Amino acid sequence: MSDHIPPTGAVVHQLQIKPIFEALEPNEKLYAHHMARAAWYGSRIIMRQVSAESPRIFDFIINLHSACNGDWESLLSSGISSEELGNFLEYAGMFLCNLGNYYGEGDQKFVPNLAEEALIKIAAVSPKTKDGLEKIIGPMLAIPPFGLGYPSKNAESACYPGAEDAGPISQEEVAKVSEVMGNHSIGPENTRLRKLIQDGKPIFHLLQASAETGDSPQELADGVFLVKGDHSEELAKVRQALEKAREHAGNEKQSRFLEHYIECFRTGSLEAFQESQKGWVTDVAARVENLIGFIEPYRDPAGIRAEWEAMVGIADPDEAARLGRFVESSTAVIRQLPWAVEGENSGKGPFEKSLFDAPDFTSVHALAVCASIVFEAANLPNYEYIRENYGFKNVVLANRLSANNNPELPCHWVDPSELEFFKSTTHIVRFITTAIHELVGHGTGKLLSETSPAVFNFDEKNPPTNPITGKAVTSYYRPGQIWGSVVGKLARTVEECRAILVSEYLMDSKEALEIFGYTDNSEITADDLLYATYLNIGVDGLQALQHYNIQNHAWGQVHHQAHFSILKHLLQEGDEVIRIFHDAESSSLKVQIDRSKILSHGKPALGRYLLRLHIWRCTADVSSCRDYYEPLCTVDGEYEEWRKIVCSKPNPRWKFVQPNTFVNEHGGVDIKVYEESNKGIIQSWVERDI
Repeated sequence: MSDHIPPTGAVVHQLQIKPIFEALEPNEKLYAHHMARAAWYGSRIIMRQVSAESPRIFDFIINLHSACNGDWESLLSSGISSEELGNFLEYAGMFLCNLGNYYGEGDQKFVPNLAEEALIKIAAVSPKTKDGLEKIIGPMLAIPPFGLGYPSKNAESACYPGAEDAGPISQEEVAKVSEVMGNHSIGPENTRLRKLIQDGKPIFHLLQASAETGDSPQELADGVFLVKGDHSEELAKVRQALEKAREHAGNEKQSRFLEHYIECFRTGSLEAFQESQKGWVTDVAARVENLIGFIEPYRDPAGIRAEWEAMVGIADPDEAARLGRFVESSTAVIRQLPWAVEGENSGKGPFEKSLFDAPDFTSVHALAVCASIVFEAANLPNYEYIRENYGFKNVVLANRLSANNNPELPCHWVDPSELEFFKSTTHIVRFITTAIHELVGHGTGKLLSETSPAVFNFDEKNPPTNPITGKAVTSYYRPGQIWGSVVGKLARTVEECRAILVSEYLMDSKEALEIFGYTDNSEITADDLLYATYLNIGVDGLQALQHYNIQNHAWGQVHHQAHFSILKHLLQEGDEVIRIFHDAESSSLKVQIDRSKILSHGKPALGRYLLRLHIWRCTADVSSCRDYYEPLCTVDGEYEEWRKIVCSKPNPRWKFVQPNTFVNEHGGVDIKVYEESNKGIIQSWVERDI
């Protein structure tokens, strides 16, 4: 049970934004305000996608605040101790930061460090909270389930709600409904799937997110029905806020993509959402940036249904200019990758597009991040045909990345003699590798495809040579196929691993580091950052083990899975460029890097792994990819011993308190920030009024 209790004392970080927001023009402030409202109105969608009890837990926390009028200490009169009150506030703050009772990073369930009796005493403050607790206390405290996954005795997924008498949905049943959806050209991103029993046999309701509700379920096939109106109340509010934002759009492009957003959230049309993305990517260098919708399928065990995610940020012109210089050098950087072929395709080789259209790359300070995790960066859209034909955007959240520069954050896996160096360089490494990851990592690669019957985007009669085998490639994408559709659940983690490897592989590029101000003569040198990169590979790989669910033998987050696989690969193929010193007596682990082997052994080993993933992705070679990648993600033997140590010394979970904006009596917009505490987090959500 202790593994599922939020660690006390987690630092609460504030997303610094007020001075940048106040520098906006009045119309820009109104646009940002209404976009932020649209983002936050999706909060309950995320909770409903996490677990059935999450929306009611949220209401319980908010109603408790109302019952005690924000004076939490007054609850001590109910007979609870100061420690018990602190533990409840710790749980409430963690819940609100994750928008559910499962960690956004790792998908592990967490429960309050309180006895049932203490919760009952707290809830006795009002009839409303007493009644509210009675409805949630069972699932709120229950372990198992241990984490998110296909519904079973150990896992649950609100992507697949069902009636109690129906039993858990099977992977075969999910696949059957997916086939029906394909026949009707219905995308999965904004759907959930409910299993029911009717006349003694299972039927399936495909719940599609839309403000509009259908008159009755639409039968798609025998036992499969489309039901519109999932999250209808929330999406109606989202739509209204977007309509107000559109009144303050800065240009026609913004007005058009907002129109498509509104249509998508009104009707559930993913075609409308894709139209919005085609327009959004052309709105370059936006002062107020956004992303909104059902975007990433990380938490769906089937890897196809996406969680609500929204961000509104304000661009920093100076930081954007620096990233712009990096974008300008991107083609030269791509020529340094291990699949590049001199003299072919401008030195990029046959596994890259002929033209690399440098995308919009901007650094923003987030005003609102409505998601199960406050992410560091995004590379969107995820639709490959839009990326290839219209472009894509890279957005880095500067005020999220700056939170990494915190000397108080513990690190158990670095030798004390290197700890000061590690802490002084890690935030720099994270910023630069994130920039490379998003631009070059996710931005590279040509999927060899039969784009339509008998039409190919490569010379099928003289196909390129596979650099892994030395023979002509034999596999490619058929019409309608994309990476995600052919490889399934592994698609996202393999793609994230590929992008991470690109960023780590290129951290010896003096030209790239110089753009960010790091040379052989800077206070922190380019060589320092290269060494720090390998320290981070070790630390990230070890810390990832905290997010491996031993009960389900499953990774809770695709990035952590990738980080572990990279560490394991270097341990196996890096000729001791990296070692993990394990002292069983003291239960300690320390990352050790051999600086002399970084370029001679470390970089080639990273390059071999990167080359494999890239070529397999470009050629749709699913079996080779799966056979190589899955063993690298296996946690057994000494890695299981390491996992136990890592889990015994968990890193504090990230907690962020975010601001709110309000339209004042004069028609302007005010911004309010909150104290960096659990009470501040709760207060911010009370005043968010979702």
